[in-house]
Amino acid sequence: MKKLTLRILSIAFISGTLISIQSCSEDAMPGEGEELTQAELQTILTTDEIAGAADTTLAELFAGNTAKTPTAKDGECYSAEYSETGFVATFNNCVLNGTDNVNGTVTVTYNVGDEASSFTATYQDFYVGTIKLNGTRTYEISGNSGESTMTFTVMSDMSVEMEDESIISENGTKTFSITIGDSLATTVFTLSGNWTIEAEGNTYAVETLESLQGNASCEYMTTGSMTVSKNGLTVTVDLGNGACDNTATLIYPNGATEEIML
Repeated sequence: MKKLTLRILSIAFISGTLISIQSCSEDAMPGEGEELTQAELQTILTTDEIAGAADTTLAELFAGNTAKTPTAKDGECYSAEYSETGFVATFNNCVLNGTDNVNGTVTVTYNVGDEASSFTATYQDFYVGTIKLNGTRTYEISGNSGESTMTFTVMSDMSVEMEDESIISENGTKTFSITIGDSLATTVFTLSGNWTIEAEGNTYAVETLESLQGNASCEYMTTGSMTVSKNGLTVTVDLGNGACDNTATLIYPNGATEEIML
């Protein structure tokens, strides 16, 4: 539950922050053809959102056989065959977290340690609705039920083929962390990482400069900064000094700044 909550908060934040960049005034924008459009910023997240549709079920399958003895497990819409090093899971029209139907087979290998665990999922022609996934995602999880902090790192090398046969690729690392406090205000979550998206002949790079941070009592991330680059154009997003508000500051290469609504 901690990992799922963190994932939802992190993805929701990045979607809102990146998409809101297009709302800046024309005075602060670079030249025509150099701006980041809303459609492009939505593309940045497509790979992670689609591949993430199976993350929760993969984590459950991983946790469900920690003894790593060869056995099988069946769900309502999937089956899994375990070995000494992992499992092969086959999905048949699964609906996961409200997604489109998931079909296909994913091969998972894992390593369990005392304080950290990891597993790698390899997708080959794996479908979420009409969208096809190929590539790998490696998940590293640290923390346990007796600790207040859980860290979840995802390393992706994926390609996504859309229904219109266009291809989006993602490569990079994202780290999510959540610390459970005594109240909503002291329950803190963070996001950091570096990842690159290639789509329609363009390259987009996202890098956190200072970890993006928020707490469970505020629907917005409140501190941290990141850059979003498109083919050499770099825009910095500064989230502020910790106040719970829906504003951020954009800084363009020409020094122009603009306050925006998240």
